[in-house]
Amino acid sequence: MWIQTRLAAIARVSSRHALWVVLAGLVIAIGCGFYTSRHLGIDTNTDDLFSPNLPWRHAQTAMNKDFPQYQDLLVGVVDAKTPEEADATAAAIARAAAADPSHFKTVVRPDDLPFFKTEGLLFLDQPDLDALLNKLVQAQPFIGQLAADPSMRGLLTAIGLIGQGAAQGQVDLSPYNTALIGFHTGLQAAHQGHPEPLSWQRLLGGSLADRAGPSRFVLIQPVQDYGVIEPGAEATDVLRHLASQVPDIASGRARFRITGQIALADQQFASLTEGIVTDTIITVALIVLWLVLAVRRIRYILAILLTLVLGLLVTTGFASVAIGTLNLISVAFAVLFVGLAIDFAIQICVRYRDERRLAANAETALVQTLVKAGASVLLAAVATSAGFLAFVPTNFVGVAELGLIAGVGMLIAFACSITFLPALITLFHLPAEGGEIGLPGMARADTLLARHHRAVLGVFAAVAVVAVVLLPRITFDSDPLDTQNPHTEAMETLRELASNVVTNPYTIDVLAPSTDAATRLGERLGALPMVDHALSLSSFVPDNQSTKLESIGDTAQILAATLNPGPAAPVTPGDIRIAATTALKAIDSARPHLAVGSPLLVIGEDLRALGPETDAQLMATNGALTRFLPQELSDLNASLSAQPVTLASLPEALKRDWVAPDGQARIQVLPKAEAMNSAGLKSFVQKVTAIAPGAGGSAVTVISSAQTIIGAFKEAAILALVAIAVILFLFLRNPRDVLLILAPLVLSSLMTVLVIVLLPLPLNFANVIALPLLQGVGVSFNLYFVMNWRAGERRFLASPTARAILFSALTTGTAFGSLAFSHHPGTASMGLLLVLSLGCTLIATFIFEPALLYAVPGPKGARGDQAE
Repeated sequence: MWIQTRLAAIARVSSRHALWVVLAGLVIAIGCGFYTSRHLGIDTNTDDLFSPNLPWRHAQTAMNKDFPQYQDLLVGVVDAKTPEEADATAAAIARAAAADPSHFKTVVRPDDLPFFKTEGLLFLDQPDLDALLNKLVQAQPFIGQLAADPSMRGLLTAIGLIGQGAAQGQVDLSPYNTALIGFHTGLQAAHQGHPEPLSWQRLLGGSLADRAGPSRFVLIQPVQDYGVIEPGAEATDVLRHLASQVPDIASGRARFRITGQIALADQQFASLTEGIVTDTIITVALIVLWLVLAVRRIRYILAILLTLVLGLLVTTGFASVAIGTLNLISVAFAVLFVGLAIDFAIQICVRYRDERRLAANAETALVQTLVKAGASVLLAAVATSAGFLAFVPTNFVGVAELGLIAGVGMLIAFACSITFLPALITLFHLPAEGGEIGLPGMARADTLLARHHRAVLGVFAAVAVVAVVLLPRITFDSDPLDTQNPHTEAMETLRELASNVVTNPYTIDVLAPSTDAATRLGERLGALPMVDHALSLSSFVPDNQSTKLESIGDTAQILAATLNPGPAAPVTPGDIRIAATTALKAIDSARPHLAVGSPLLVIGEDLRALGPETDAQLMATNGALTRFLPQELSDLNASLSAQPVTLASLPEALKRDWVAPDGQARIQVLPKAEAMNSAGLKSFVQKVTAIAPGAGGSAVTVISSAQTIIGAFKEAAILALVAIAVILFLFLRNPRDVLLILAPLVLSSLMTVLVIVLLPLPLNFANVIALPLLQGVGVSFNLYFVMNWRAGERRFLASPTARAILFSALTTGTAFGSLAFSHHPGTASMGLLLVLSLGCTLIATFIFEPALLYAVPGPKGARGDQAE
């Protein structure tokens, strides 16, 4: 045939001009390596894994344009033993970050607007507001003493007044119980040698103090270095250093964690590179071992590896020119290239060893090798390439780019295998082989398959039927976050936030043409069954204001003079001792009127224990107990000065978070707890987008990206199968022979389905690419046997072809297996599925394919010994 003649001519030229071919290959390799080092970058933005032309990407782009403050964020999460410590720590971190513009572009504390300090009471429900105001009025004497003297001296004096009232039977202690218990806890901790700050928010506000949740947030847009694999790493490290210097974090009373888009992306790429050196060394060692067993001689192995390196460098150079960047998925192309391209070199080397037994010289053996095996290898390369290139037209850009790089890479690998490899074989002066090349130990297996091919085919038919039945049970994990390492700080923090409706990151953002339109649409969305609530700018205008303002005003009149006394004299240890003695006498006098276990009696015992303490200990206790008291009194005073709130009076900083410069208004829709799983989240998105089709946000991204991935998988699988079938038909010109190759391919796919359902192994956006890619591999392996069968061979498993396929599969499996041990769960799942698919492919190739060929009459005119 024309193809065999051309391939033989190429081999002859490469052999005769071996030195020049090798030198040209080295120059090309060096040039590609140099160009790649200058031009190939890494795109760490996971949004870019999908086509920007998708509707949900349009929504995302529009939202990012109108509200840029919500993209490219490091989210600092502060938790502490008290709300005040969390506030103070977050404020200190924000101040330090804002003072470093070289690392941080913007720094915002969304939960610290002055607006909420003055108008916060208006957002309480009327019953909760009335209960709080009544509690404050009842505690007026206590609060007044604290305001007049915000020190331990004033606190003890206030307790003494409570004791005097109790002694006269004139005081109901129930309004003070929370504060008294908190004071006892603080005194007890101080007596044990570790004074702890009191939470005056909790003492005065009760459970309302924790309504905002335990965490405080610092939103930071870092300066990123896109020239490194973790663009936000330097800024993140600086932020951690700044946080470590905050006293409450240094003492362990507060905790600072970082999550957000930048942290997740950086930690994702960090997990990709973690352990890569060790994994690479082990992988290379195993590949060399398989090559030793396959071709025996070190010079063969060196020739194969050098050919592989040349092909990889040229492919990387192509990626630099054609795309310019690698993404989270396409970065795996090198492993796929090694695993798949090595098959071509092994096939040629094993066939060459067999031809070298009879040929007079290397050139003759190489020519015969390409005549007999070149067309098969070419067809395998084209079919494998088609399996990759089938992803190029899809909207899953991450895999489309991988498909383009690896698809072209297969053709590059073939070109290197028929030019550079023959030149190396010639230069290395490999001697003639003395014995038969193949797997002679498999001859009995050939005989058994020939005798029992009907039974074997029946078993596989049953397996295929079971797989078809179980096909609907394949599950798809639609959350891309599940492909990340769940044990990183960013992921653990995000999952913790997701458990709270208020901080749940899986929200939907909707743009309305105006604030009024956003209000109306928000009301409709908020009424949906899967929606917890919908926020818009109007959500920050409290309802029932007149009644609430009247109640707040009445309380302010009562407490106004109480909360605004003159300055107090500095406190001394002596003052504290005197106040403690006075308070203790008052408590003792009230003892007959107090119930057993009364908090006041417990405090009395605490005060007795103060006697032996040093002045320094007393002042440390004073500092701890009253550290946050002045600020709480100031905040209480501010909250009682609330004024009517309208859309116009809202602060500009708050408006900018909800209204874009062009007037479009944002609505944020938060899901109910039942939407925290894949099915619930899908229902949540469907119900919201039915009313607001142009919605975006993280929840829409998760569901829409899953649909895009599944669509891309189906499209690529069909395209790959059709393309491979067309290629095979154009080459073989016989529908029967095409079916003989495709039948094991379909079977191996069904067997893979069966395995992943039984394990189970959910598909995700990373591993879903394995199935279409393995179509190319399966075609290669099956093709070699069918081509031998067309040439008249009837002993398949003992042949040199079987030896080449076996060790090619082992090297491919080793390369894929290295992915399975990745610290990145998505990459690991892809590697695992590739290995499982490869295993199914081998079973179909080594058992089903020979049995099928034994059941079909050979082509007319073909000769060969039938297995007996």
